[in-house]
Amino acid sequence: MGRFVRYAVVLALPLALAGCFGGEGDRPTLMGGGQAGGPQPYPDNVRSDTLALMRAYLNNPVGVREASMAEPVQREVGGRQFYVSCLRFTPRETDGSYKGMRERAVVFVNGRADRVLDRASELCAGAVYAPFPELEKMTR
Repeated sequence: MGRFVRYAVVLALPLALAGCFGGEGDRPTLMGGGQAGGPQPYPDNVRSDTLALMRAYLNNPVGVREASMAEPVQREVGGRQFYVSCLRFTPRETDGSYKGMRERAVVFVNGRADRVLDRASELCAGAVYAPFPELEKMTR
């Protein structure tokens, strides 16, 4: 029974997080809701929260290369100020190959990692990156 519950939670997590990744259309997000009101606190668990979010975001979290991360800074996202941390990494594709480096922005709402933004070039302009070896060591 315990194994089934764990499996169900693993399957449900990406579905629960999927609502947070959208932002367009009618999908609910923390960023647009009343839960994100007021000044945003600096995130306490930047690395661990980012790893948890990336585990759900990446199709295959194993084998990431050249991972680096910038410290969170306040940026305007959707007309409001949020802490944003930028990532650079080369993910392993589903066929096992490596194509190119990706840049993504992780948006923190109420001090927690909330979503990954694919179009990060403007948000990450001028970011200062440092190695993020934890992202390279992820397992399934």
